Amino acid sequence: MLGTRVTRAVYTRAPLKLQLRALGLHRRYVHNGSKNDEGSSTSTTTNKEENDKKLPDVYPQMLALPISRRPLFPGFYKAVVISEPRVMKAITDMVERQQPYIGAFMLKDSNNDTDIIHDISEVHELGVLAQVTSAFPSKDEKTGKETMTALLYPHKRIKIDQLIPPKDVKIEDIVVEKVVDNEVASEETKDEETVDKTESATDKVSEEITEEIAKAPSTEVTEDPDNYENPTDFLKDYNVTLVNVSNLEDEPFDIKSPIINALTSEILKVFKEISQLNSMFREQIATFSASIQSATTNIFEEPAKLADFAAAVSAGEEEELQEVLESLNIEQRLEKSLLVLKKELMNAELQNKISKDVETKIQKRQKEYYLMEQLKGIKRELGIDDGRDKLVDTYKKRVEKLNLPENVQKTFDEEITKLATLETSMSEFGVIRNYLDWLTSLPWGINSKEQYSIPRARKILDEDHYGMKDVKDRILEFIAVGKLLGKVDGKIICFVGPPGVGKTSIGKSISRALNRQFFRFSVGGMTDVAEIKGHRRTYIGALPGRIIQALKKCQTQNPLILIDEIDKIGHGGIHGDPSAALLEVLDPEQNNSFLDNYLDIPIDLSKVLFVCTANSLDTIPRPLLDRMEVIELTGYVAEDKIKIAEQYLVPSAKKTAGLQNATVSMDEEAINALMKYYCRESGVRNLKKHIEKIYRKAALEVVKKMSIEDTEPLVSTSEEPQLSQTNQNISSSSAEDSTTDLEDSVNPDTAKEASKPNNSQEGASVEETKKAVKTEEEEDTSMIVPEDIKVEITPEDLKKYVGPPIYTTDRLYETTPPGVIMGLAWTNMGGCSLYVESVLEQPLHNCKHANLERTGQLGDVMKESSRLAYSFSKMYLSKKFPENRFFEKAAIHLHCPEGATPKDGPSAGVTMATSFLSLALNKPVDPTVAMTGELTLTGKVLRIGGLREKVVAAKRSGAKTVIFPKDNLNDWEELPENVKEGMEPLAADWYDDIYKRLFSGVKKSEGNNVWKSEFELIDKKKKEND
Repeated sequence: MLGTRVTRAVYTRAPLKLQLRALGLHRRYVHNGSKNDEGSSTSTTTNKEENDKKLPDVYPQMLALPISRRPLFPGFYKAVVISEPRVMKAITDMVERQQPYIGAFMLKDSNNDTDIIHDISEVHELGVLAQVTSAFPSKDEKTGKETMTALLYPHKRIKIDQLIPPKDVKIEDIVVEKVVDNEVASEETKDEETVDKTESATDKVSEEITEEIAKAPSTEVTEDPDNYENPTDFLKDYNVTLVNVSNLEDEPFDIKSPIINALTSEILKVFKEISQLNSMFREQIATFSASIQSATTNIFEEPAKLADFAAAVSAGEEEELQEVLESLNIEQRLEKSLLVLKKELMNAELQNKISKDVETKIQKRQKEYYLMEQLKGIKRELGIDDGRDKLVDTYKKRVEKLNLPENVQKTFDEEITKLATLETSMSEFGVIRNYLDWLTSLPWGINSKEQYSIPRARKILDEDHYGMKDVKDRILEFIAVGKLLGKVDGKIICFVGPPGVGKTSIGKSISRALNRQFFRFSVGGMTDVAEIKGHRRTYIGALPGRIIQALKKCQTQNPLILIDEIDKIGHGGIHGDPSAALLEVLDPEQNNSFLDNYLDIPIDLSKVLFVCTANSLDTIPRPLLDRMEVIELTGYVAEDKIKIAEQYLVPSAKKTAGLQNATVSMDEEAINALMKYYCRESGVRNLKKHIEKIYRKAALEVVKKMSIEDTEPLVSTSEEPQLSQTNQNISSSSAEDSTTDLEDSVNPDTAKEASKPNNSQEGASVEETKKAVKTEEEEDTSMIVPEDIKVEITPEDLKKYVGPPIYTTDRLYETTPPGVIMGLAWTNMGGCSLYVESVLEQPLHNCKHANLERTGQLGDVMKESSRLAYSFSKMYLSKKFPENRFFEKAAIHLHCPEGATPKDGPSAGVTMATSFLSLALNKPVDPTVAMTGELTLTGKVLRIGGLREKVVAAKRSGAKTVIFPKDNLNDWEELPENVKEGMEPLAADWYDDIYKRLFSGVKKSEGNNVWKSEFELIDKKKKEND
């Protein structure tokens, strides 16, 4: 291979005799120095000096080895791991040939882990000449790849003059200089020809260089009797990176320079400080000091070696260490080494501080443990055992089964530490114990397994409730969204409707459909905010709020919590406003960190499904209402009630009365009559009470027919499993207080195994209870009713079972007189029919002046509506029938029946106006017509609310036609078909629409002359008086 310039004392294309002479010197040096390789590690400086005397001034081309992360410094060993097979083979061959010298250069990119240099820009040009003192095979533990570990001893600083990459990398711009050697004339011509060829064809330079170098020794052998060879020719066979290098010598310096002496003293001072902190540094400094003293008695005579040693043992940055290596000025090298060493001192001080802190903590814990063990031993010797240790172990075992969040675990550790140090007689011991009971009884990380089957959920919902399409659809939507997302978040839903429509019971069905635990509590009349948020645990008898109690009871973090009667919650009490506390509970943006006053730890309620029930939205605070999704439930019509009674109420009542095996029946006509004459409410609660009452009386009648007093009871073998079920219920009730019992529906992947009761007395009491139940087996066993005993309940029998009818007719008026109109109203109980009556207080000819009297406990809004309707009626009558002077003298009394019931609302305007006009025209209105709507002074009919409830009430009252505002036409179209069936709608935009429907048969002459005779008499009296 060819070098660049002879002037740098490198192995170039100089006269071959000079080259071979240099090679011979190098070969003799390796041969002579190989005997001392084994001892090189014992005396670093001695070997270095001995080897330096044998190192030639001219080097052959050598192997270039890239070093990562740290450069090598002359005089200090370094072990490197080599993974490139070509380099491994080359080094092995070099050691065997006793040519173990390489150039070591640090990579610029520390992440580039390679043993081959492809371009000179990959490494720093300044490196060291290193000797491979030993090389042995090794293995990478991670990859299992065969590697080689080589121990390098750097001798001198060198610099790359030319990099010759392996053949697989493109070789460019190789310059070969011609050198004329008079001593080897026969080789000169060949050398010149080779240079010419290289200059003309650069792509073949590598092969020609190789051929010429191969020829050179053979030619020289014929001329030179010594027969020298190039000792590094064999490296070309391994296709590795070779370099031509030149020596770098330190710049001359004054050994007595005060700056150098000061820097040397400072470095020694830092070394002394580090050695006191780090024992490893102490050993290295001792070794270095011994090697220096063997060569010279004064360390100040070797500042260059001291600077290199400081950099070699420091864990500095790569660039800082490389700068030390590249510094040929001794003063600058000392300054940079001092900087690196100062940083090392700072790191050593920090490590020492950390070590002392850790050691102090460990000693403190060991001391505490030792003292606690001594304390336990003393108590055991004295026979003192307060059970505190067992209690602490119990809490820790509970926590092991839970998945506590980090903040909860921290609080638990603090409280358990306090508990372990307190005496059991102290009051604070009981407070902390109760707190830990609650903290470890909550279902941290336990969730019920989600149920995503829509058919199963629909089946469960239909099994328990009839109708309620909106509610069921919303729950199915909830399940569908959860199935798509793969998770179910909590929701806040509010059911609003009249009593008895199934708001509370549907909550239980929803929990079954979703496979969630169910907990219900009512906030009706609640005035204490602590019921929701809990008490501070510093109070005597403090407890968490209802929400935390619900989680403990359900033992899951995703139950269904039903908050009943939310519209009846108390306000303005001295103990705060509970509705304001519910804002945090029912806000999806806040309830993921709900803070109970007792626990004082954020608890995640985001997975809880909250269902609230209310009869009216008027009393619910607006901010609270905005946080809930409102679903309105309307009352039931007769057809719905019949199906509910047949499918749910009658079977339930029979089972409750013990008649499920008896031939007792209630036909559809009896149910219809029961609803018509006894139960006209929107809900079915009253209907359920009457049906249960009927079956109880039927049970009494069956028992009388069986003459139970004179016969032995017959045991029903089919009911024997019921006894075992009773025993199981008793057994389970005895363990009801255990907080670790979980329901079967809890997800087995996240739920923890419940702890089993081990109280022998409790088990004995359960066994005694079972025995007592067995001794009373005859009394608790149901009876078999003979098949020949039958009871059929017909409409005629209802009076015997539930008394006389409450309602004798479908409507209050079968035929309505003039001035009586069926209106429709909405209440918290649902819709109802509300008649409006208006009459003349006395004949017109006896009235001194016109006036309007109103009764029926009307509210302010209805009073204004009546006044407006009165004015509108006078205007409308004068427009239609100018000669009708009815309102000039009429003293009208308007009344709404059931005066004990307050009435108010803006939806009776059209009804009152119709009542006035009916009275003024002395024409009755069809009794099957019901109406609702508010009226303006000009006759515009305004939109109203609660149309569904009102239509249900109209149908329940036997109305055939319902009049409502045109703006409510969309509400009418959304009504179920069974509600609209048999009803004729009239959507009125103006009052003219209503008038044409009700008074279309009144002719103009008839309307003008209705009160003609009365006014003739009035006019006659007036003339007589005049």
